[in-house]
Amino acid sequence: MTDLTNTVKATDRADGADTASKDKRGASSIRMQGLRKQFGRDSVALAGVDLDIDAGEFFTLLGPSGCGKTTLLRILAGLEEADDGQLKIGGKDVIDVPPHRRSVNTVFQSYALFPHLSVRDNLAFGLRMRGEPAAERNRKVAEVAEFIKLGSLVERRVDQLSGGQKQRIALARALVCEPDVLLLDEPLSALDAGLRGQLQVELQRLQKRLGVTFVFVTHDQDEAMVMSDRIAVLDSGIIQQVGTPSEIYEHPANAFVARFMGHDNLFAITASDSNWVDTGLGRLQLDPAEQRDTPDGWLLIRPETLELGGDVPADYNRLEGTVEERLYRGSRIEYRLTVNDHPLTAVAGNLGQRIHDVGDRVTIGICPEDLVRVAA
Repeated sequence: MTDLTNTVKATDRADGADTASKDKRGASSIRMQGLRKQFGRDSVALAGVDLDIDAGEFFTLLGPSGCGKTTLLRILAGLEEADDGQLKIGGKDVIDVPPHRRSVNTVFQSYALFPHLSVRDNLAFGLRMRGEPAAERNRKVAEVAEFIKLGSLVERRVDQLSGGQKQRIALARALVCEPDVLLLDEPLSALDAGLRGQLQVELQRLQKRLGVTFVFVTHDQDEAMVMSDRIAVLDSGIIQQVGTPSEIYEHPANAFVARFMGHDNLFAITASDSNWVDTGLGRLQLDPAEQRDTPDGWLLIRPETLELGGDVPADYNRLEGTVEERLYRGSRIEYRLTVNDHPLTAVAGNLGQRIHDVGDRVTIGICPEDLVRVAA
């Protein structure tokens, strides 16, 4: 990304931001093979990570605290040394390259701004450390300030800014040095929910316009699904699944991923044949794509796929349950049901839907195509 304005103008002239982002100047692919990192004798942070990230991709590392996602990000930045493995950025081996020689910048959770300096001086700091002439520094600072829409904020001191403004400044400071890869370590986690949602959309739009490879770390499932082209879910230093947001949510690779993505409707499969599975809910028919003779694993039923009340189509699975709780969530209603002494959650829209009361007996229709087998 040798010129921010020209890059964006070229993008805007192309056939839509999404297609243009596949062939952007300055974006670099990332390849990790067998990356390992251990702290002390017993704490394995990364247990041999293999991962490819495409140039110009918004890629998210998702997982609970301690899963290894921040360690992986720090190895990409050169702030942490891997014990073993290979790392290539833009096709070049960088495993032994120091941070200042990688075309990579990082936006930290704490923003890491200098509070005693003006916004302008914060933006220019990295350029000054690289020895760029004053005229070039001023040009690049003005360019990125216009692009991020900082306006009069450039003349303020950092300690006079709100949390959302500081987040914008930290992002602008990372972009002004024109990296091929931008790493983001939970940069929105300190913001309130409303501002966080707004900046999620802005950050995604910014990435699409620039086409720079973004690697984003978060433990927030909704944030990851809203912003990402693809997601890697980690647990205990191991990648559990890589896929698009819809793949991760609708077809989790195993029970850990399913539970981490917020799925409560997981039922152990006690027996199965080519067409049916037995669970605590009863005997259920599967779609041919999910049919296997092995009984091990779990059955996932997404709550939004359940149909409550009314006539159940002949080719659907039919259950009977009792409404134990009804939770109003604005645009939707969540029902906590009991079916054969097992809890089952259903979600229904709040427009034109029949409302079921606590204690009601309801029929539950489940399309075989909506049943997903999940590995243990």
